[in-house]
Amino acid sequence: MAFARTCSVALVGVEGVVVEVQADLEPGVAAFTLVGLPDKSLTESKDRVRAAVVNSGAAWPAKKLTVGLSPASVPKSGSGFDLAVAAAVLGAAERIDPRVLADIVMIGELGLDGRVRPVRGILPAVIAAADAGYEQVVVPECAAAEASLVPGVSVLGIRSLRQLIAVLADEPVPDEEPEEEGRPDPLLAGLRMPGTGAATGMHSLGAAQQDQGHDLADVVGQLSARTAVEVAAAGGHHLFLEGPPGAGKTMLAERLPAVLPRLTRQESLEVTAVHSVAGLLPAGKPLIDVAPYCAPHHSATMQALVGGGPGMARPGAVSLSHRGVLFLDESPEFSSQALDALRQPLEAGHVVIARSAGVVRFPAKFLMVLAANPCPCGRFSQTDDFCECPPSAIRRYQARLSGPLLDRVDLRVEVDRVTRAQLAQRDARGESTAVVADRVRAARERAAARLVGTPWGTNSEVPGRELRSRWHAVPGAMDAAERSLERGVLTARGLDRVLRVAWTVADLVGHDRPDA
Repeated sequence: MAFARTCSVALVGVEGVVVEVQADLEPGVAAFTLVGLPDKSLTESKDRVRAAVVNSGAAWPAKKLTVGLSPASVPKSGSGFDLAVAAAVLGAAERIDPRVLADIVMIGELGLDGRVRPVRGILPAVIAAADAGYEQVVVPECAAAEASLVPGVSVLGIRSLRQLIAVLADEPVPDEEPEEEGRPDPLLAGLRMPGTGAATGMHSLGAAQQDQGHDLADVVGQLSARTAVEVAAAGGHHLFLEGPPGAGKTMLAERLPAVLPRLTRQESLEVTAVHSVAGLLPAGKPLIDVAPYCAPHHSATMQALVGGGPGMARPGAVSLSHRGVLFLDESPEFSSQALDALRQPLEAGHVVIARSAGVVRFPAKFLMVLAANPCPCGRFSQTDDFCECPPSAIRRYQARLSGPLLDRVDLRVEVDRVTRAQLAQRDARGESTAVVADRVRAARERAAARLVGTPWGTNSEVPGRELRSRWHAVPGAMDAAERSLERGVLTARGLDRVLRVAWTVADLVGHDRPDA
C-alpha cells in the first residue's frame, strides 16, 4: 500500500473550507476513482491530471488508484483541485516525498501539457488556509501576488507541474514560459467601472484612473444634486435621481465612487475576495483599494443583480459593488422581480442564496443610486417640452419602483436640465472631487468617533430607535418632520431617514448635533 495526502480549498461563496486530498495505491487492475462529493468539472480532473503527469515526464502508476476529498460533506466544484490531486498521486507513487506534502495547500488547474493555470477565488482560498493554520501555499505564478496579500503565509508561485516536482524533490527547476493572462469572463459583460467605455466586463481601477476624466467639477449647475451626492457619500445613504434625459444623472453617479473614502485594509480584502471569486481582478492589480462601481444594464436578470446561476451560486452586481456604488440607470426598466430582490441586501448588507448544492452567502453592503426619467418619454414636468405620455402611462411607469424599495432610499432629488445661461457662466464649474472628498472624509471621521464601540460605521446603518434614544438633535430641530408624521406625509421609517440624514448634514458642517 502507498499513501500520500496534501490539501486544497473548496469555496462556498467567498468562504473557503480546507479539503484534505488523499491518494491511495493498491495492487490490482489499473483504475482511477475519485470520491468525496465531486461535481462534474472536478470528476473531469481525472483525465486532466493523468495527461499532465505523463506530459510532465513522470510515470503514471499502473495500479488501482483511489483519490479521496475529505470532508466528503462539503460540496466541491471547479478545477482548482487539479494541482493537489496530481501532487497526492505523485506522492503515493513516491515520485515526491509524501512527508513534504502534508502541510502544504495547493490551488491550481492543470492543463494537459502540465502547465498550471489560474482559477477563481485564490485570495479567499488562501485566507481560509491561513485561518486553518497552514503556512505554505502553492498557487499559479500569475496569482502569486494575489495570494501574497494574506499575511503569515509563504507563497510559492509555479508555472508547471514539472516545476512543482523539481522544487519538492530538490531538483533543478526547469524554465517555463509564463502563462498568458486570460480575458474577462464574458458572462459578466455589462458590469463596468467608470471610464472603461463599453461594457466588456467589470474591473477595478486605481484612484488616479478613477479620477481621470471623472471630476465632480465637470457637473455644471445641479447644486442640489451635487449636495445630495456629497451627503450620500458622507452618510452612506441611498440616492434616487429623477430627471429628464441628458440632465446629468449618470455623470453624478459615475463621480460618486471617487468621493467615497479609500477602503481600509480589511474592506479591501473583502472587495478583492468577491472580485476574485467572480474572476474580475484586473491583471497587475491584485488588491482593490478604492470603492468599486457597478452599473448593470436594465435588462439584467435577478440572478445578475443578486447572484446565482447553476450549481454553486456566483456573486451578482450587489456583491460586486460591495463597499462601493451600485448604479441602476433607467431603474423603472428593470424587472419588478429583480428590483424586489434588492430588499434583502439593502436591509441586511449581505445576500443569502439557497441551492441544492448548499447555501451561499455573499457580502453586499453598497450605496445604491437609482436614476429614472419622470415618464416614459422623459419630458414630463418640463416647461419647454411637451410630454406625449398619457396620464395612465405615467402612473404605470412611476409605479414600477415599489414603495418598499423607495422606502429604503434616504435621498430623493430632481435633476433638471442645465440651461444655456448656466453653461455660459464663467464660474459654472463647481467644486472638484478632491475638495468634496475631503469634507466627506472629515464627516465620516466625526460619525465614526460618535459611533465608536457600536457595530455601525455610518449614519445610514444606525437604527432609528438607537438614534432617538442615544443621540438627540437640538430641541425643536425635528418639529417639522414630526408634524409631517402626524399628518401621514411621513412614515415612521421616513422619520428615521430624516434623522439619519440630519446627522450626516451636521457632520458635514461640523456641528455637534442636528439643528434647525
